[in-house]
Amino acid sequence: MKFIILTLFPDMIDAFVNESILGKAQKKGLIKVETVNLSKWGIGKWRKVDDTPYGGGAGMVLRVDVVAEAIKDIKKKNKQAKTILLSPQGQKYSQEIAQKFAHLEKDLILICGHYEGFDERIREYVDMEISIGDYVLTGGEIPAAAIIDSVSRLIPNVLGDQKSQLEDSYSLAGEKILEYPHYTKPKEYEGKKVPDVLISGHHGEISKWREQEAHKRTQEKRPDLL
Repeated sequence: MKFIILTLFPDMIDAFVNESILGKAQKKGLIKVETVNLSKWGIGKWRKVDDTPYGGGAGMVLRVDVVAEAIKDIKKKNKQAKTILLSPQGQKYSQEIAQKFAHLEKDLILICGHYEGFDERIREYVDMEISIGDYVLTGGEIPAAAIIDSVSRLIPNVLGDQKSQLEDSYSLAGEKILEYPHYTKPKEYEGKKVPDVLISGHHGEISKWREQEAHKRTQEKRPDLL
């Protein structure tokens, strides 16, 4: 899968995707991340991409002609790509959406806003709008990074152990519940011990305990998921 990020700050994306698991996945050819600088389509000598809002108000607004032309040119080379506008007004992102994207036979174009916002007409050139939560960021680069990461780890062979993704929070046993607690060495630290069942070697009991703990944790921390 290829992720194409339309942004004014490509270095923010490059720094993130070239490290750790995503960096390894790119080297293996499992994913491809391409950053495209919106300024390439800017107006005039200074490559202007925004302007003051009609009707007055604070901040600068990204121009429809600049963003629309950028989308058109990118789609000429990626005709089947799905175009996503990252916006606080979009559909709230979820593990379910990540799974759908991971199974798409299409590349993703992620459009990062900045400044005060987008000219409203830009929405006519996208397939979908996504928000990663009910809060406002200075730009779409962090949401883009979150989508790249969450989708990539669902692509076969990106993670060393594909089984682990089936036990993630929001994915466990096909339910929207939180993941069970994890423990590692030492067995005891400052009086706090690893549960006996986890060192019993009884895999059936371990599975049962993990399922019970996942539901218990969800009930305590995120009852809205149940």
